[in-house]
Amino acid sequence: MEPLGVIVGVDGDLATVGMYQMSNNADFLWDGDILVGPKVGAYLTILQNDVKIIATVVSEKIMDQQNTVKSKEFDNRYSTNSINRIIMLKTQGVIENGSFTLTSKYVPMVGNEVTITTNQDLNSIYSITSDEPTICIGESVRESKKINLPINPFFASHIGIFGNTGSGKSNTLHKLYLELFRSKYRQRIFARSKFFVIDFNGEYTQPNQFGVDKSNKKIFNINTRSPEDTIPVTKKYLFDADILSILFDAKPATQIPFLRNAMRKYNKIQSSEEFTQLECGLLKALFRDFKNIEVRFIEDWINNALNMGVESEFLLKLSDMLSSYYGKLQITDVSTYQTEVVFDNFQLTPYGENKFIKLREEMAGAYNDLPELKKLKAFLVFQKIFVTAWKNTNIDFINPLFKRIESSINSLEPVINIVDNLNSCFGAVNIVSLVNANQDVKRLIPMIISKMVYDEQKLKVTNENKVTSTCHLIIDEAHNILSVDNNKSSDSWQDYRLSVFEEIIKEGRKFGFFLTLCSQRPADISPTIMSQLHNFFIHRLVNENDLRMLQNTVPTLDINTFRLVSTLGKGEAIITGNAIKSPILLNVYKESSIRPRSDDVILTDMWQ
Repeated sequence: MEPLGVIVGVDGDLATVGMYQMSNNADFLWDGDILVGPKVGAYLTILQNDVKIIATVVSEKIMDQQNTVKSKEFDNRYSTNSINRIIMLKTQGVIENGSFTLTSKYVPMVGNEVTITTNQDLNSIYSITSDEPTICIGESVRESKKINLPINPFFASHIGIFGNTGSGKSNTLHKLYLELFRSKYRQRIFARSKFFVIDFNGEYTQPNQFGVDKSNKKIFNINTRSPEDTIPVTKKYLFDADILSILFDAKPATQIPFLRNAMRKYNKIQSSEEFTQLECGLLKALFRDFKNIEVRFIEDWINNALNMGVESEFLLKLSDMLSSYYGKLQITDVSTYQTEVVFDNFQLTPYGENKFIKLREEMAGAYNDLPELKKLKAFLVFQKIFVTAWKNTNIDFINPLFKRIESSINSLEPVINIVDNLNSCFGAVNIVSLVNANQDVKRLIPMIISKMVYDEQKLKVTNENKVTSTCHLIIDEAHNILSVDNNKSSDSWQDYRLSVFEEIIKEGRKFGFFLTLCSQRPADISPTIMSQLHNFFIHRLVNENDLRMLQNTVPTLDINTFRLVSTLGKGEAIITGNAIKSPILLNVYKESSIRPRSDDVILTDMWQ
């Protein structure tokens, strides 16, 4: 290759090149190939003995040879053959033995000649070793060369995809996993790995999305207006005091200790008989200590049992008698032919004992028919009576908690299904669409799924002492749940949410758990989470805070490439990170049929 110029100055990793005449063409034809000329952003090769130092053009200017002429009348500056072109190069790495390596071992020297980078050298820069499995999702913007991305370094890492609305980030997310599932590893991927897509806008629910059919994919349409699908959640995970404390926004002074003690008892209950024995024992204790408690606690007990669906004439009669009771405790059961005494002198009569046996049977039947969350709610109400009837706990401290319990259970019950284990509950690819969910469910469901599947994966790897399968969590519009400043959430919820995802992104890799985040507002995402991402697809961003976040958290994004972020076209992205050798300006291919539901609206077609 003929030299284009010579280095005339070196400052660290920057080299100044004086270009030879006729070297300012936009493209060059060499050996049958069209090569990109020395314009800003293009690659050039610095020849130093047998080593090829690869550099990118960062700036250019001209120097006039006749700029010392003082007479304006005869000023010949900037005329034909009076100027030389000067360009500035920034070194990126070297090519030795046909392989490109990022290194600062070689520094350009004054006198080194500069040439166009050949296609063979570009292949070394953009590609990887021939035996490395790859996928292709697009081509380089400047050279129009197909870019192969290595499967292992990319998908065994945490990935961030960022860009303004309409910049093409959803297409990039979809294309990335579409090509992975199209690879020759498809069947083993579905056998060994699970993928969970949290889809806030319903963009990935169309048939054959990600190129996966129903046999390997499950779609969960979470609809709080008209319930459709439910998310399987293990009882062991959900009925944990720490999780419930977060879901119910329990306060640390009295409400969290109450939940911990209550759940310790509830998780020991193995059958409806144990439940009814415990709660009927509470009712007996309330009657025995009638002089030291308020009647309203017995009324609360009866109302809770009736709300469970217990069909008992005995309870209804007790409720009527208590509502008009003012004197000595002697509760009677009035039938058609006779009057029977149930309680006399604060003790159950033999007749009363028989009534309680019947009541336990009726309660056991009602308890078995309740959904798991309603069982939990009924138990917690009984526990509230237990801890407040004898003034052990001030009821005014507990009552606000039960308003939140009511709200959370009403939100969760239509959209989750309590299961003993997750066997066969999920497919290889799982799309969780939250487009029709209310704000509470949009806040809770991603948190529940993320923590649950992470704990399952972590436990499996820990037990087997090696990674035999992987789990990939993909969150579109990640700023909705990973914001470091969310005024809609309580402090305890926000702290817990961020701690969970920070643990995932810090420790997940060793357990075969990988995170892919897609967002239009990277500045809203926790800086700790952002700093732990390994690879980035950066589309057009113009917000100053977003740009500053990228500049501070993406170590492989050099300043010259960073300047391109705000000028990228639709579908163009900068790829940078641990998986590639040098930042790549990529044009991501757009699928003609299988793609997310995120296309721009063509108003004139609609109005035609």
